[in-house]
Amino acid sequence: MQRERKGQSPFYPGQPVPVELFVGRKGEVARLMRAADQVANGKPQAVFVTGEYGIGKSSLAKFVRVLSEQDPGLLGFHVMLGEADTLEDAAVRTVQTVAESHATRPSVGDSIRDFLAKYIGEQEFFGVRIRLDQLRRDAPEISRGYLPFLRSLYRRACREYRGLLLVLDEINGLAGKDFFARFLKNLVDENALSDKPLPLLLIVCGTEERLRDIITRHRPVERIFEIANIKTMTEEESKEFFTRAFDRVDMSIEPEALRLLTHYSGGLPKLMHLVGDAAFWIAEGDTVTKDVAVNAVLAAAEDVGRKFVEQQVYRAIRSEAYRNILRKLARHDFDLSFKKSEIEKGLTQDERRKLDNFLQRMKRLGVLVSGEERGEYVFRDRLTRLYMRMEAMSEARRLT
Repeated sequence: MQRERKGQSPFYPGQPVPVELFVGRKGEVARLMRAADQVANGKPQAVFVTGEYGIGKSSLAKFVRVLSEQDPGLLGFHVMLGEADTLEDAAVRTVQTVAESHATRPSVGDSIRDFLAKYIGEQEFFGVRIRLDQLRRDAPEISRGYLPFLRSLYRRACREYRGLLLVLDEINGLAGKDFFARFLKNLVDENALSDKPLPLLLIVCGTEERLRDIITRHRPVERIFEIANIKTMTEEESKEFFTRAFDRVDMSIEPEALRLLTHYSGGLPKLMHLVGDAAFWIAEGDTVTKDVAVNAVLAAAEDVGRKFVEQQVYRAIRSEAYRNILRKLARHDFDLSFKKSEIEKGLTQDERRKLDNFLQRMKRLGVLVSGEERGEYVFRDRLTRLYMRMEAMSEARRLT
């Protein structure tokens, strides 16, 4: 019985969450649903969903897409552009997504497959086979006629849907390119200025840095998007998430365990899934106890350390002075925030001279952000902070 229940974790580290596990974000959901209603009434909308990595942008877009298909009735497609670095790549990924999706209304799905018949091969166990050679040959034409392609797509669905919802996600490979910024601007403006605008809700997901990249490449892009900036989840939302997830597999969680998982994940969905998944596998019964939560937090910190701190931070710091500053910083007894003046006290004269550059480097690496007060810095998350502290204390023990 226990082995069968452990067959599937209710957590999804590194993936958008299932709709049934989505919690909170009421303000952001309401904002995007207002845009969906506008589109259903014939007014195109464009929204840029932004926030730091792992904040839940993709999950929010997925949730809104599913809601919008039900009401007000928008046919939605979520295009992942992770490996795309040209408009032709984006066109290929768009057609693949449309061809492989399962429209909620069968007649629409049949009509869309007929529309894309030249790119669809034999039916396979897990879906359809895409004729990529043919699709790549046509990709330049599709990318140049992206809006006409969307219009043709909607004509196959307009009797049963009131508009389209298109999510462009994982745009890292495209955001720094001039042509992508102009592509977005032209797509929105050409549609808005046409005699009969396509009822389209365009949602682009990316970090604030990616948004700045796009605006830097083509300043007019700034005016075409409404910006939805996603913040960390509240303590109440985080507790609801953990409680609902464990309840889904008939597990309960003790109040202190819930507090620990909530505290150390810090409202970041990527870390909530990480610590929740660790707790699920560590728990031997049907209750997440305080001891389970402590071990889950430590396991999650080790995971963050291996994948982020060791791979992206330690490897980027080759200066021995920087490494010494990091060790001393990690050993300090604070939660997330610290004052530069506090750290300086324990540094050598050479290290103090290099401290400013070190702090800026840590910000660029995504370890620290500036605090609200002058000279204040904050660790982005508690698991990174915890891992660095564990490493520093372990090294100190080895040296004594």
